[in-house]
Amino acid sequence: MWSTDYRAETEASPLAVWAALRALHSGQRLSERSDRFELHGPFAKGTEISVTPQGQDTFRSRITELVENEVYEDETSFGDLRLRFRHTLAVRPDGGTVVTHRLEIDGEGADDTGPELGPQISEDFPVAMRDLLAFAERSVR
Repeated sequence: MWSTDYRAETEASPLAVWAALRALHSGQRLSERSDRFELHGPFAKGTEISVTPQGQDTFRSRITELVENEVYEDETSFGDLRLRFRHTLAVRPDGGTVVTHRLEIDGEGADDTGPELGPQISEDFPVAMRDLLAFAERSVR
């Protein structure tokens, strides 16, 4: 297995960050850089999503964990590999939120493929996180 985490903090509450995550994964673009998402059912565990990253082909993913205001995870099969994208929200002592975006790659050959593929996939995490948190912060103003 291969994994990486990207962490950021915001003054926005977990409720506001969750609303931004839900909006994004329900098809609303948070910025001109946002990937496109299309839900094929309710925003719930088990629902499939079409994902179109900037300049790439569309692929299917499935929501594998969803705990409102706390955890969102989806999983994509890529040959023998499984790619899990997980957002975890934690309350800061001052009332803001710490958001961790984790990518895990496992399956046949993940130890060999992950170190090359993982950084290519996660290189936009800082920009995507800035857009997500900016949207959350704007929504509470």
